Amino acid sequence: MTDRDTQKRLGFDPARLARIERWMADHVASGRLPGLAVQIKRHGVLAFSERIGHSDVETDAPVSADTIWRIYSMTKPVTSLAIMMLYEEGHFQLDQPVADFIPDFARLPVWRGGDHNLHATNPLARPITIHDLLTHQSGLVYGDPEGNVVERAYTEAGLDFDRPGDCMTEAIGRLCRLPLAFQPGARWGYGLSTDVLGHLVEVISGNTLGAFFKSRIFDPLGMRDTDFVVPAAKRARLAALYEREGARIRRVVDTDDNVNGMAIESGGGGLYSTMDDYQAFASMLLARGRTPGGRLVGRKTFDLMASNHMGDDLASRGQSHFSETTFEGIGFGLGFSVMLDPQRAKIPGSPGEFAWGGMASTAFWVDPAEQMTVILMTQLIPSSAYALRRQLRVLSYAALVD
Repeated sequence: MTDRDTQKRLGFDPARLARIERWMADHVASGRLPGLAVQIKRHGVLAFSERIGHSDVETDAPVSADTIWRIYSMTKPVTSLAIMMLYEEGHFQLDQPVADFIPDFARLPVWRGGDHNLHATNPLARPITIHDLLTHQSGLVYGDPEGNVVERAYTEAGLDFDRPGDCMTEAIGRLCRLPLAFQPGARWGYGLSTDVLGHLVEVISGNTLGAFFKSRIFDPLGMRDTDFVVPAAKRARLAALYEREGARIRRVVDTDDNVNGMAIESGGGGLYSTMDDYQAFASMLLARGRTPGGRLVGRKTFDLMASNHMGDDLASRGQSHFSETTFEGIGFGLGFSVMLDPQRAKIPGSPGEFAWGGMASTAFWVDPAEQMTVILMTQLIPSSAYALRRQLRVLSYAALVD
């Protein structure tokens, strides 16, 4: 725990920061969460770091500094950074068609919507671009067994990118046999766009996504425990996964492919990481791509990533039935949400703050105006089970007094 003098020097009220620890303890004591970790840095200095509860309730294993978490969609900013590193090297332009690299994308039909069946389609009005993938405006969605006909078809085709024995080429092939949910650029729709970006990294670089991440991002940042696979020697550190069952939690049967080596490297949601590792990533983002050993991306490239590309907020762009962010007052950049207007979002924050989260209720945000990063780690699905992120935002900003 950071001492009170350091907290004060960083502009925090120690008594107000202590509310976060009580909030954490209450969620664990009430049985709403198995355990969680929260970390706040400001000006590069640790202001708050607490761990409460269990990484595995059944074995009484406590949450520890080196607990490994499934970060799911917090993989997406990593993949987006990777593709932008290749962009800086001149491999493509943002408005370039995806079909230049994956030819099947030139022939995708577009579902007509409404009550039409899956085969009622129109041709593409324009090509899907790499920018469409980065901003989730491609027409690619997530599967949903209770959704529209396209979402149901995605589910039936196993397009969750974690099917045992699968490979990315096979998964992309199945994806390209189904129609888009909407015309590219017509709206914002959260989905499999970043998985396709991950495959583009492989096609362009000639490396697997995991190898590219390791050599170009993880090794430079010292992220030693972040990978698509949790090896046997580290498996005891992996937190168990839980789901909400009424007011309590229930352990999810562990079907993670990490046990035998993950079959597919999902750029949209396949990574495991630790608090310290993801802190290194978030700190690099706060530094606009700079690391102690050099830059991962240039500052102007990073500023482009952290800018809103929606024109207005997500509420004006059709939204999505599922997302890791709210929509009013929130825009979207190249890989993460961007705060536009805290008043419209009805939550404390700063314009220009960027963020994302994962399916197991993990979250992070970076506030350049306050030079602050906040990271939340836990393992409860779905991420909408409780308003953890908004609660933590209120508590964190309420503690910031100078």
